[in-house]
Amino acid sequence: MIGVTVDVGQPEAEFEEAEATADALDLEHHVVDAREAFADQCLEAVRANATYQDYPLGTALARPVIAERILEVAREHDCGAVAHGATGKGNDQLRFEAVWRGSALEVVAPIRERGLTREWEQEYAAERDLPVEGGDEGAYSIDTNLWTRSVEGSELERPDHVPGEEIYEWTDAPGSETDSAELEITFEAGYPVALEGEELESVDLTERLNERAGTHGVGRTDVMEDRMLGLKVRENYEHPAATVLLEAHEALENLVLTKAERAFKRQVDHEWAEHAYEGLLDAPLMDALESFVETTNERVTGTVTVRLEGGRARAVARDSASAVYSADAVSFDTETVGEITQDDATGVAKYHGFQERLANTVLEGGSDHEQSESDEQAVADGGAEPDDASSEDA
Repeated sequence: MIGVTVDVGQPEAEFEEAEATADALDLEHHVVDAREAFADQCLEAVRANATYQDYPLGTALARPVIAERILEVAREHDCGAVAHGATGKGNDQLRFEAVWRGSALEVVAPIRERGLTREWEQEYAAERDLPVEGGDEGAYSIDTNLWTRSVEGSELERPDHVPGEEIYEWTDAPGSETDSAELEITFEAGYPVALEGEELESVDLTERLNERAGTHGVGRTDVMEDRMLGLKVRENYEHPAATVLLEAHEALENLVLTKAERAFKRQVDHEWAEHAYEGLLDAPLMDALESFVETTNERVTGTVTVRLEGGRARAVARDSASAVYSADAVSFDTETVGEITQDDATGVAKYHGFQERLANTVLEGGSDHEQSESDEQAVADGGAEPDDASSEDA
């Protein structure tokens, strides 16, 4: 048997635990470094403004990356099956198997197939002196990667429970850092490429932002999450870097995209995030969605200044050579912009709401409907108001 641990940014202690477990079970153990591939996937999610029920995707993005690397090892060693330890209640079983069931390998899920509980697993490990914990000495189920840290289980399963600060590791309590800070992030074609003018690769950028934003309490989410199987679960997340980059990216998009592009992209982003949450990154629809994301992000190049303060990350300035913006056009101090003058808006103002005014006349009823319609048309055509008519014409 072969054991595989895929590195997507977990704490070092988890690798030590995996190695000790493999030794105790006499497994051949492989550690695969997928941090860069995972970080790059997270930055693709930034371009799609990907969130699920208002929190940044993390675990969902990691699972397909992990599954692909496990499948590669299995094929290299001519394995006949792949196995995972996910339960039958969560999302991970579906995300892993969405990748594996496209192969010729058998899929084994012992926890789900035998109906085992977390308590049974802990007792089994204790009886055999296996160095396995559920996180925080077994009190919580914790999943950590470069992008997010999730905490669930134990008393957190009660929606009415107020969690203490002990569940958090990446973020200080909001307000504990009294001074605000500002960060400048540079984007090229929608990808964040530099922090404070220093060019950084995806892994380093993520780690730096996690540390910087985390000290200001940025990136906490406590959510009642709807899983794919229909179960509702209480999750606590930490995601400082993701929060900052998503805020900055959307601020820059709003500067360079048209109103119609922004509106349609919200639909595209939603579908992208839904598929990513389900682990379906290779779905045919994703290719089409990503084509739109790619095209619109070609112009998302520039800088964004984000202020970190009181647990929030807020874009306070943005700049781009591709901005769909004219300071002269919107300024209160200019009368004419090219061929356009303020008075040109008069005709627009006359037509604006015309149909609604006509509908209101119908709803009000009365015998003067036809006259009102005629009056409205006269105004729209530039004629005099009815009250201006001469008594002789009346």
